[in-house]
Amino acid sequence: MVQAMLQEHVSCSSCPIRHRAVCAKCDTDELERLNAIKFYKTYAAGETIAYQGDELDVVASVVSGVATLERGIEDGRMQMVGLLLPSDFIGRPGRTILNYDVTAVSDVTLCSFHRQPFEQLLIEIPHLQERLLQMAFDELDAAREWMLLLGRKTAREKIASMLISVVKRTHLPEGQSLGTATRLELPLSREAMGNFLGLTIETVSRQFTALRKDGVIELEGKRVVIIPDMDLLLAESGDDDDGGLLA
Repeated sequence: MVQAMLQEHVSCSSCPIRHRAVCAKCDTDELERLNAIKFYKTYAAGETIAYQGDELDVVASVVSGVATLERGIEDGRMQMVGLLLPSDFIGRPGRTILNYDVTAVSDVTLCSFHRQPFEQLLIEIPHLQERLLQMAFDELDAAREWMLLLGRKTAREKIASMLISVVKRTHLPEGQSLGTATRLELPLSREAMGNFLGLTIETVSRQFTALRKDGVIELEGKRVVIIPDMDLLLAESGDDDDGGLLA
């Protein structure tokens, strides 16, 4: 990973992602062992956190902010393939090379660990290993859902699905159902959303306008979306509350 500003050490007990991150299942003694080897880094919006092909000497959890994962192809084009939101994990234990560019969309703070000491703790702390495996399975499920979204859903369903995904990953404790009303600050520009969803920026803008006119969402400027009724937005996405496709 590239260099960034170091941030003051924060206690695990006061960490905002404590119950959603890789350390979620750790007990007090295990947290102390993680606490002893962690360090915080901050990156400004637009700054590259890591480059595709870099040797990965650090793994990290996103504490705050949003980053994108992008993959380059031979002709130089880049495709956004994922979003990293608070509690998401960067890096793969056992792998030394990064397969994606990681770029800060907003100001990003990472809780970081040098790879080798972290991998040793994975061996010694079963709770850490179990949680990381659970997160890997969740990421696999999300990737499969995204394949469905890109391949089968309409533009309107894509926008609704993306909004619901961001709400679930930023506003809900794990396992909690969607609520009735939410105010959401979008982590991406309309152009970046189009890149992520396989849509033009004009199509993204038209779909936001149509959802607003139909009363599904309310808009405050370019980035703030108010969702008065999550069930109504869910119906627009083509999914049920568990993420499955509606008949």
